[in-house]
Formats: sequence, structure tokens, C-alpha cells
Amino acid sequence: MSEKKSERREALFYSQKNGYDLIDEKEKKLCYEYAEEYKDFLDNSRTERETINYAIKLAEKRGFVPYVRGMELRPGTKIYKANRGKALILAVIGSKPLDEGINIAAAHVDVPRLDLKQVPMYEDTELCYFKTHYYGGIRKYQWVAIPLALHGVVALKNGTVVDIVIGKDKNDPVFVITDLLPHLASEQNKKPLSEAITGEGLNLLIGSVPDPEEGSDRVKLAVMSLLNEKYGITEEDFLSAELSAVPALDTRDLGIDRSLIGGYGHDDRVCCFAALKAILALKKPSRTAVCVLADKEEIGSEGVSGMKSEAFDCFIEDLCDSQGVALRHCFENSLCISADVCNGFDPNYPDVSEKRNAAKINYGMAICKYTGSRGKSGSNDASAEFVGRLRRIFEENGVIWQMAELGKVDQGGGGTVAMFMAQRNIETIDAGVPVLSMHSPFETVAKLDCYMTYKGMLSVFKEK
Repeated sequence: MSEKKSERREALFYSQKNGYDLIDEKEKKLCYEYAEEYKDFLDNSRTERETINYAIKLAEKRGFVPYVRGMELRPGTKIYKANRGKALILAVIGSKPLDEGINIAAAHVDVPRLDLKQVPMYEDTELCYFKTHYYGGIRKYQWVAIPLALHGVVALKNGTVVDIVIGKDKNDPVFVITDLLPHLASEQNKKPLSEAITGEGLNLLIGSVPDPEEGSDRVKLAVMSLLNEKYGITEEDFLSAELSAVPALDTRDLGIDRSLIGGYGHDDRVCCFAALKAILALKKPSRTAVCVLADKEEIGSEGVSGMKSEAFDCFIEDLCDSQGVALRHCFENSLCISADVCNGFDPNYPDVSEKRNAAKINYGMAICKYTGSRGKSGSNDASAEFVGRLRRIFEENGVIWQMAELGKVDQGGGGTVAMFMAQRNIETIDAGVPVLSMHSPFETVAKLDCYMTYKGMLSVFKEK
């Protein structure tokens, strides 16, 4: 009788298992090999431009070519189109016509950071600083007293674009935002975390030696002279620069068992890499597969390189025109994975999550039927039919996955690019890697979850 009861429970109840209880040693090895490739990608992708450049290099090695309007597009043709160096669309043409729909994975390449202001340099008490303006949702206290690097470009009036990277190489200097010593921080300690460090207080220390020349701002002059000597820029050139302070921390294995990865920018470059690697693995899919690496998600997907931009529509419309297909007919039959991370359940902070519905580390790719905040505000909220379709796809392809939501109902929440894909009449759902310490300078993900997200993306690209 007890055995029959056990079988009935097994058949009727839903239960989750740790991914390591479901895979063999061969697949565990694949998880760890995949992680090495991802770590290399993340260390070379500190800004949107660096991410896109690195992605293009990987794509070209796998036979992708720049898309030229009017070029012949046979099944299996691999193309890409960069959007102003900050976003990228890759496609592998399928054997089915485009009016039967396409399979899309859309991730975002931008991450929280500290951008330099347009007039950033100043001197105070013979110390030289850069003023910054934070980008995206950061917890400001996490960015003080850690080593920071400077990455970005300076566009000169003559059209030349100068690349600047200081702090990546082990022999480079790094920068820092100083903090108060605990002996003098009694008043600071009384303030809420969000107020203890102010946005205007995130000033980057960049130099201290004065120039021999008489006059004011001698340290600023000395630092500017060094920059001019190495990069040929003047202070006025900061007006047309995109320079960001990012953590000068290498991506590292985390944990004695090396099962986790610690690094800067997992949100959302961990999903970028999964979608990118998946489309690079395709040869001749049944339906055209499209990988979108978009910009500006952290500030609402605005601008010409964000998911609200018509750059995506323009690219797909060009493909549709080549087959005499209407764009709207393509979109209405398409499916999209909004490839974005979610919060992993953290036992150190259990009160913000509802444990039964929270994503767990090492439980695989996390599917979020809805995101948004509180009453699902700003959410796509995918249909039950689409969730059922994904269940079938993942089961057929051996993908370990889990359902998840972004925190307790009244706790807060967040958004993704899903709603903007859905506005195009594309069936869309959020899915990605669970993250600990999300939006911090050093986030944590699990190798198994990263690999299963790649397998999930690949299975969706192959969907007929």
C-alpha cells in the first residue's frame, strides 16, 4: 500500500530537484567547460561597445557576415547587423518562410556602472577627481573603497574615436571612490543605506602629484598632461566622450568546489553569452533564428540602441522584404525568450522572497511567467499556452529549468525587454540565470544554471 501511495504522490505532486542530482559526470564537465568560455567573454566585456566587438569577433569566426540590404539569403545564411557599436542582431536564415514566424532570444548588454560627467575633471585640496553619474539601479555604498577601472571612448571633433582602457592590465593603475573611516563615521552610520553615500559623492580619485608650473589646479594640469600625452585628448574632448568607471575585478571561480562564478556584469551578459553561443551553434534551422543583444535596458530600453528602437523592426522587415512577406505576419507567428536574469533565493535575505516560487541556485534555467512590480505592473505576463509549449521544448531537449518570480508580491520588482517584444505582437516570456547580489560590482551565478540557460536558448532556436 505504501508503495502505491508513493507512486501516486510521484505522479500527482510537483517537486524540484537540484540539477546535480539530475546530470551525470559528462554533463557536469560540459557545465564547467562552458563556464571557462563565459568567464573569458565576461572579462573582455566591460562596456557595451566591448561586448558587441567581442561578440562580432566570435560570430565572424563561425561564418557570420555583415548584413547588406539586398544580399541573397539562403537557408543557413549567417548574418549580423551592429547598431552604432552598442547593440547587435544576429540571424541564421531558416528553411521555412518568415511569415511562419521566427525564434528570438533577446538579451541586454548594458549593466549598472558609473559614467563620467561631460565636464568631469576637477581639483580639490591638491587631489584630482572625476565627477560621475551612475547608470542603472545601483546601491551606491557598494561602489566605494573598491578598485575601479576606466573604459570607454572619446570622440574627437575630426571624427577620430579614441579607445581608452585604464585599469584592466595588471600593470595599470586603478581608481577608487574613498569612504569615511569608521572612527569618524558616526553621523554617516545614522543615515539609511540609500543616503549614506550620495550620487554626487561618487567622485573618482585620479591623481595627486602637482605640475611644476606655477598657478592653480596644478594636479589637474599634471593629470591632463599625462592623458594628452598618451591619448592626444584635451579637457574639452570629454564633452564628446563615453567613459565609465567599472570594477577592476577579474571574473573568478567561487566556492571551494568551484561551482559558482563571481564577476561584474552577470546581469545581463550571462544571458547575452548564452543566446550568442546558442545561435553560433546553429547550422540550418527550420525557422529563422534571431539573437538580439540590446542596449539601455537598465534605464528603460530607451534610445536608438534600446529595445524600444525600431532598429530591430527595420532589420526583420528587410529580411521579410527579401521574401515578399509582411512584417506583421512574421511577428504574429514568432516566439521570443526575453533572456534576462532573475534573483536567486538567498538564505541570508529570506524575507524578500516567497520560497515556494523563488529561483534556486543550481536548479537550472529560471522561467518568469511575469515580472513587473507589485500588481505585475510593467510585466509581459506570458500566456499559459506559451509556458506549456516551453515545458514540452525543454523536456524534449533535456533542459533543467524552474519557474520563478522576482521577489514577494509587495516587495518591489523590476522589468525586462519582454514587454517591448510583446508590443510587437510576439509571444514572449522571460527566462535566464538566477543571480545572487544582483546589480552589485561582484555578482554570483552557478555554472550549472549558466549551461542550462544556453541549452534552453539552443532548444528554442531549434524549435520548428
